[in-house]
Amino acid sequence: MTAVVGIVIVLGCTAGGFLLAGGKLASLFHLSEWILICGIAGGLSVIASPPSALKLTVSSVLGVLKGSGSSRKDFEEMLQLLFELFTIGRKNGLIALDEHMEDPAASSILSKYQTFVSDGHRTSFLINNLRPIIDAKIKPEQLPGLMKADIHSLEEEYEKPITVLHLAAESLPAVGICAAVLGIIVTMGVLDQGAGKVGYKVAAALSGTFLGVYFAYGFVGPLCQRMHFGNELEVQYYKVLAACLEAFAKGMAPIMAVEMGRRLIEEDIKPSAAELEELVKGAK
Repeated sequence: MTAVVGIVIVLGCTAGGFLLAGGKLASLFHLSEWILICGIAGGLSVIASPPSALKLTVSSVLGVLKGSGSSRKDFEEMLQLLFELFTIGRKNGLIALDEHMEDPAASSILSKYQTFVSDGHRTSFLINNLRPIIDAKIKPEQLPGLMKADIHSLEEEYEKPITVLHLAAESLPAVGICAAVLGIIVTMGVLDQGAGKVGYKVAAALSGTFLGVYFAYGFVGPLCQRMHFGNELEVQYYKVLAACLEAFAKGMAPIMAVEMGRRLIEEDIKPSAAELEELVKGAK
């Protein structure tokens, strides 16, 4: 939700500063300019992007505004879940994990971690990379290559919304200039109607330039950066999951396998070694 707080700050300071300078907010709202700016920016995004990227962009923007994304709790639940699976695999053999991979929602272990199970990407990553080890289709040293390919694919998917928004952010100032030029053309047609009418039309034209720059640097550009940080954390989530799976596949004890992953978590959300001990005790 911090993104929403930032948006409120930007809007509030803009309105406050403009009013203090003696401006009137109504002079910034010219429907024709808003249609030009938003319409052209949206249209060029549609031209440049496939439908899948546009859909992903919308969901990503909504996710940023809602404050969704990986949190400390997500990482802790993942470590607990993996510890439980690894413990069963170590105690009863890898074949004992097969029933949990067949139907994750019905699994006595995975069903306890709804945050994980409800995310199709996370569940698929776990199943697709743990099952080949259970079925002995690959050797443990071959697993990192498979997981690296999966993570690379996810990174490319996560970059699509940023690419779309970055294009819009780069284009908006120029779109604002186009809107201003169109406004000046309209102004030329009312020069005989007096200074008041001409002043109103010029103000409308200038608001187009303002809106283009304002939207680009006040909202769209920062959204791109926020998505980038969110994507880095989401990719880190999969890298932690991959590190744990790799360590377990190579024969590490369950607690050391999840410890391997814990060390990859960024510092501000990383549970300490003692906290990890408490987490796995709860998992037991």
